[in-house]
Amino acid sequence: MIAALSTLLVFQLLGEALVRALDLPVPGPVLGLALLLPVLAWRPSVLAMVRPTAQTLLQHLSLLFVPAGVGVMLHLQRLGDEALAIGVALVLSTWIGLVAAALTLQVLMRLTRGSEPDAASPGGRS
Repeated sequence: MIAALSTLLVFQLLGEALVRALDLPVPGPVLGLALLLPVLAWRPSVLAMVRPTAQTLLQHLSLLFVPAGVGVMLHLQRLGDEALAIGVALVLSTWIGLVAAALTLQVLMRLTRGSEPDAASPGGRS
């Protein structure tokens, strides 16, 4: 378990270091996980070592929301003062995300439509 935690923390540290060194607009832990992904694909032994610890961490993921909840309660008055702006931002960002996902799906469906064989004709040829 200590080796697995160390591995996860080393990749998080690598991600943080790269983000700070290259001034990237990505959270360090996210970049660290992106760096860990090819290692896990390349070395199944690392995956086998990290999996139990990662599953345990995921089972207790809700504990990581406690500090955020405390922060919300601490700044409840400010959230109330900014409720309209927060609400508008949430609604707009949700709609923008849905539109972006729909447009991306349409583009991908058009791109993959030409590569699929025609199901109506025998052998996939017209």
